[in-house]
Amino acid sequence: MSHSPMPSSPAAMERGAYNRNSSVQESGSAPALPLFESAARAVDLPAPPAPIVIADYGASQGHNSFGPMAAAIRALRERTAPEQAISIVHTDLPGNDFSALFQALASDPQSYLRADPYTFASAVGRSFYEQLLPAASVTLGWSSWAVQWLSRAPAAIPDHVQVACSRDAAVKEQYLRQAAEDWRMFLRQRGRELRSGGRLVILTMALTDQGDFGYRPVLAALYGALQTLVDAGFLKAEELHRMAVPTVGRGKSQLLAPFQDGRFEGLEIEQAEVFLEPDAIWERYERDGDASAFAARWAGFCRASVMPTLALALDGASGAGREAEFLDRVEHGMARILAEKPEKSVIPLASISLRKR
Repeated sequence: MSHSPMPSSPAAMERGAYNRNSSVQESGSAPALPLFESAARAVDLPAPPAPIVIADYGASQGHNSFGPMAAAIRALRERTAPEQAISIVHTDLPGNDFSALFQALASDPQSYLRADPYTFASAVGRSFYEQLLPAASVTLGWSSWAVQWLSRAPAAIPDHVQVACSRDAAVKEQYLRQAAEDWRMFLRQRGRELRSGGRLVILTMALTDQGDFGYRPVLAALYGALQTLVDAGFLKAEELHRMAVPTVGRGKSQLLAPFQDGRFEGLEIEQAEVFLEPDAIWERYERDGDASAFAARWAGFCRASVMPTLALALDGASGAGREAEFLDRVEHGMARILAEKPEKSVIPLASISLRKR
């Protein structure tokens, strides 16, 4: 969950924070891995010496990409000469912590670079709502926990920071319209970048059949911690009013909407599924009964994934010191609330496999 549309701030760029606190995303990506491996085995390959290009859209600090990239490389090597180059391009916003990504590529035991001397890594720092790579150059695409981030927050949310928890119907409709527009734009750009016969696998936050975004206890704790900071005088009411996490889960019908004619921008759906991912943090709590650890894991998840975006709404003159204190206070406040009453979260996800004809 890395592709925040906002520019970065000093507090937002805590070194390696996402790699340390993204276990939910790492375990949640597992259901899409078989799709990605199947795509690697079936995708049309360029003839040597042209490289095989794999694009990782919304890579964040990279650690959660290592498993999928390694699996794709193994599948591709079943079909290629060992010396045919594989070029892996990690993309994210300009403010992303790319230094953490490259440090992990160089030193993490799970780095895919360790296993294949003819695989090469690079990065692009721009929004994936733009074209990032040359037309018809990408063989295989992967995006995990990223496309739920909108290109912008279309409106302030008057009664929460996550629109799924709002009771304002007009604001919710604005976010749904933005989500539909952004989904089509993401697909349009990938349709331009993929080669004929190229494939793209996406894992994203979704909605249940009843329209539930999930994460209710976690989001309640997040908003409760923010309100506590307002009551304590640390956070201004107008700062809280400006805060929004511009993520939207899409139901299956919304994901399929651009493909009503069978194709969109040359892409066609091979598989699309919405499912409930087990709450791994809750399952660990059921085993060890440690409410403090349960709370700390969810609070750490939010600190790494969404709190930096919220911190951008702080008054600009406040300085980096207040941003860091804000992150600490919200994390500790969330942990206190969650530890008092641990609850299981619903985690709806969607996996989509696309092919360019």
